[in-house]
Order: sequence, then structure tokens, then C-alpha cells
Amino acid sequence: MIVLIDANVILDYIGSREPFYQDAYEIINMCHKQKIKGYIAFHSVSIIWYTLRKFIPANSERRLWLKKILQIIQVISASHEDVLKAIDMNNFKDFEDCLQFKCAETVNARFIITNNIKDFSESMIPAVTPAEFCRRIKE
Repeated sequence: MIVLIDANVILDYIGSREPFYQDAYEIINMCHKQKIKGYIAFHSVSIIWYTLRKFIPANSERRLWLKKILQIIQVISASHEDVLKAIDMNNFKDFEDCLQFKCAETVNARFIITNNIKDFSESMIPAVTPAEFCRRIKE
């Protein structure tokens, strides 16, 4: 199963952010064990880098974390044409979420895993929280 993982899930995992850490860990672990194929949008890498400064002040340590994550989760980008289409998508309130959707569409993701499912209410690819995704996988 192919999924797109939002930056907030990666940050929950790396930053051990409660109450979301355990579910984020499960998602990363499923990717590591190749039970699912996880992707992250290209633009999310810079969001993660920037936000990690709060948890991990040393550049060298942040680089190690990113390398570890990207050995497990693949980076995907949107084409020029997809970005142009995303600009015209007025069913999303946040342009960044349009880009997430376009990246998920590119890899034929079955789900977008995020803690901000309300931002994807108009998405043609279902958005689920990490907790909901874990429940579905166990069923």
C-alpha cells in the first residue's frame, strides 16, 4: 500500500511529540518493515528541517535524522504542470496542501496520513490520522 506522509507525522516521530508519537512511530515502523510504501512531498523536507531546529539545534544531528528518515521514506515531487494545476485548485484553503495532494496523486497514494485531516476535506485521496491508519491496518 502506498501512502503520502505529511510533515507533521514525521515531526511527531522525530520530536517524540505527545500524544502523537506512538502512532507516528507505528507509521515509520511500517515503512521500515516495508509493510507500506511511504512517500513524503519534496517541499516537506525543508519544513521538517526548519521545524527540527526547535528539537535538534545542531545542524549535523538534524542532517543525520533526515538521512535516517529518507532511507525509509521516499521523496516525491510534483511536476511543473502539477504545480500549475495546484495553483488553480480552489477547493483547498492552503496551497501547501494542494501540493501535498498533487504529490500523493503522482504516486497513486491510497491515503494521505496527517494530523490535519480537516485541511484535506476536499481531497480525492482520503486523508487519515496516523491513529486511524493504524486502526485500519490492524483490521
